Amino acid sequence: MKLSWLLNVTPALFLMAVCCSYADFVSINKDLVIKSCDRTIDLTSQLVKINHKISITNNGGSGAPRTFLFSLEGGAQDKLSYIGATQGTSEKTYLKVSEAKVQGHPGVGFWKVELRDALTKGITAVVNVEVVLGGAQEMFPAAITQKEKQLARYTGNVYVHSPYPINSQTTTITLASANIESYTKHEPVSKQDSTVKYGPYNNVAPFTVSELIVHAENNNPMLVVSNLIRVIEVSMWGNIAIEETVDVKHNGAQLKGSFSRYEYQRESSGVSSVKNFKTLLPAAAKDVYYRDDIGNISTSHMKVMDDAVELDLRPRFPLFGGWKTHYVVGYNVPSYEYLFYKGDNHVLSMRLVDHLFDDMLIENAEVRVILPEGVSDVELSTPYPVKRDKDDKHYTYLDTTGRTVIVMRSQGDLTENHIQNFDLQFKYAHRTMLLEPLLLVSAFFLLFLLSIIYVRLDFSIRVDEGAEAKMKVAGYLEKVATLQDRRNALYQSIEDAMVKFKSNKDNNSFQSALKRIGGDYKVETQAIAELLTTVKNINPELGDKVGELQRLDRVYRDLQAQQTALVEKLVSGKIVKAAYLDQENGLVKKKEETMEKINSLVRAF
Repeated sequence: MKLSWLLNVTPALFLMAVCCSYADFVSINKDLVIKSCDRTIDLTSQLVKINHKISITNNGGSGAPRTFLFSLEGGAQDKLSYIGATQGTSEKTYLKVSEAKVQGHPGVGFWKVELRDALTKGITAVVNVEVVLGGAQEMFPAAITQKEKQLARYTGNVYVHSPYPINSQTTTITLASANIESYTKHEPVSKQDSTVKYGPYNNVAPFTVSELIVHAENNNPMLVVSNLIRVIEVSMWGNIAIEETVDVKHNGAQLKGSFSRYEYQRESSGVSSVKNFKTLLPAAAKDVYYRDDIGNISTSHMKVMDDAVELDLRPRFPLFGGWKTHYVVGYNVPSYEYLFYKGDNHVLSMRLVDHLFDDMLIENAEVRVILPEGVSDVELSTPYPVKRDKDDKHYTYLDTTGRTVIVMRSQGDLTENHIQNFDLQFKYAHRTMLLEPLLLVSAFFLLFLLSIIYVRLDFSIRVDEGAEAKMKVAGYLEKVATLQDRRNALYQSIEDAMVKFKSNKDNNSFQSALKRIGGDYKVETQAIAELLTTVKNINPELGDKVGELQRLDRVYRDLQAQQTALVEKLVSGKIVKAAYLDQENGLVKKKEETMEKINSLVRAF
């Protein structure tokens, strides 16, 4: 019984699986016809930019489809970097484009384009579909010498690859140079300067393919970013720091033979090499830096414009085909331009990737958004599919639990068309901004408290008699120095008294001043003598220095006494002025030498 039930159920499950798989496919609407398609192919850079102006109409019955299919042949599908569609001229409407599957057409890529309005019978809609291909131009020859020019070969389809019949179509190819080696002669075709035009071709059947090859000179930069790491660090204190680590490779024709700097500068050879390229930063960018593994690259130039900051980057060496370089660009922007909040709810709206150079092609990109510590309920919305890795943690100053890092990786190549904003929503309580200042204040408070405890308390197990004796002697010597300063002040008072005596010749006042100063001098000298005895008992070596100070003081006092006597003779007329000056000069010189010795001795305490 169980076996019979299993046999009955298994075919039903199989039929259900088959129906679900067929539900993923879409069908080609036979009522849709393309009245005209004007295609332009831009081959002036390393990217192949194809724009289709499609006039599509509904010739069918009562149905009113809101979508149509756009297709690319296998070769173009593998090189696809970007596809987008718009409708309207003055006011463009960006249409939703999603990848689709159509049964019975292996190797063909299909995309479903949603129209702005339903396409009823007899109505025509004009849609512009833009396609960007990366790496679709082949360097031919693949290697050239320094003096040779670079040639690129593009292989495509003469006809517009479409699942619908096309009544009329044209193709215009714009090249980087009028020097065209060869191109497919599929009549009607015309060439004028650097432009080749095919068509018009009428009544083209769906999925018509005819090989198109254009081989022409193209010396424009073929720079490809092999790896990009973009780090966005958000601070709630009003700043967002952005740093981009870039690995660049020149994917043009490789340099054959050796490089000659002499020929490069004298003959201006190497026309396909890249000497410099320009990066556009946000208009509010500041604190810009440009460096590599060696250090800062000073050959860069920055120009502030109205809507951007132009950074002219010049690598340390010119880039030829196959050559690589690595550099880092960083800058700061104010957070109020990108971070919006209401209460604790915040939204960060920034570019997923930014402009690196014109016609850029990024093979691998990693974007890391470092959010403030303490965020929660993080929700990410991107303008195109990206791979989100597991959230990481980043630790910096004063962090405790670490900052949440949102990690995103690109899926497929990126071009300038992918310079679009992502939205990152999160919750952050503003009161947590006080955590780091409080941690800083607490750390300093604890440091000062420990310093006070360490200085004020004695943690030794036993008393250090030697250290205690040194402290006592240091205190005594400090007193000796203070007393000596007072004696120096008394010496100056005697000098002032002598000057005054020579002026007013009042001997009684002079003698009275000398007597008063002498009494004070004896008091200070006696105090130093008592300290000399104490210091000598504790530390004989330092005691000898204090004794030497006393000896020098007596010498100085004797010299000053001689000068006093000399002044008295001058005032009383017992010596002429010339003789007085000669003797006084000798005494003054000896006094200065003695005072210098005294000061040196005091400083040595």
